[in-house]
Amino acid sequence: MIRFIDGLHLGRPQVIGTAAVGDGPIALVDCGPESVFDSTVAGLRAAGLRPEDVTHVFVSHIHFDHAGAAWRWATEYGATICVHPVGAPHLADPARLLASATKIFGARMAELWGDMRAVPAEKLHAVADGETVRVGGFTFRAFATPGHATHHHAWWLEEERTLFGGDVMGVSIAGGPCLPPCPPPDIQLEQWLMSLQKIMVLRPARVFVTHFGELDDPVRRLNELVERLLDWAEWIAEELKIGMPEEKIIPLFEQRVRAELKAAGLSDDALDTYEQADPAAMSVAGLARYWRKFRPEALQ
Repeated sequence: MIRFIDGLHLGRPQVIGTAAVGDGPIALVDCGPESVFDSTVAGLRAAGLRPEDVTHVFVSHIHFDHAGAAWRWATEYGATICVHPVGAPHLADPARLLASATKIFGARMAELWGDMRAVPAEKLHAVADGETVRVGGFTFRAFATPGHATHHHAWWLEEERTLFGGDVMGVSIAGGPCLPPCPPPDIQLEQWLMSLQKIMVLRPARVFVTHFGELDDPVRRLNELVERLLDWAEWIAEELKIGMPEEKIIPLFEQRVRAELKAAGLSDDALDTYEQADPAAMSVAGLARYWRKFRPEALQ
């Protein structure tokens, strides 16, 4: 049994969600930031589940919107936090993570993400690529899927042929277009495309993404994501080639993304939800960094 719990980030539905697997013991996938912890607990109770039965939290990666509440699940409910080996040290000591995020979000840190504290070492389980973790009647297998982040796992629920795709499978709000979230500093297109090929080989029956919920027709969505990822990257490369500074690229890219979503028939409210879940400015910064770091010759 899989239930998808809306964290109601900043009071807005369908921005950040948490998958709850099982009835007891319960596994959560991507617990969201600490700012949605209380609403997630309330959502579990409303679904007839006991947060006290949560024994494991599987995080796709350590970005705040996916793992920021992990410490509370560990300290208040005793849950084991399963995470990529590269991400584990940063959950044990989030000082560098906090410093990096504060440079980006500044005074909005607490509003957006709440508090961020260390996960006790005894509650951290660094899970290697291909390793499995059993929770109740379910087997979770870690699939290293870098590209969005070096420390990204997709979690494969073997019995259900269900994939929890974190951010590597994109963002889709209310059935709308599948967009690639491309924040700095880890965007690497070649790795991302290889990760998506790895998922394609699995041919999952169901796919859930943190932003937001179950994707219809996973294979079509995967192909859509590849096409848009390449299109966005090439568009930003062309702007960089002509010497356009990032601060001027951002409003142009924001307009481009909104036009894409409008063309798909989405409401202004849905467009605002996409922007909250996947800020366009962050993708400009992440993709510009990719070109400058990994493909500088392409900008000549």
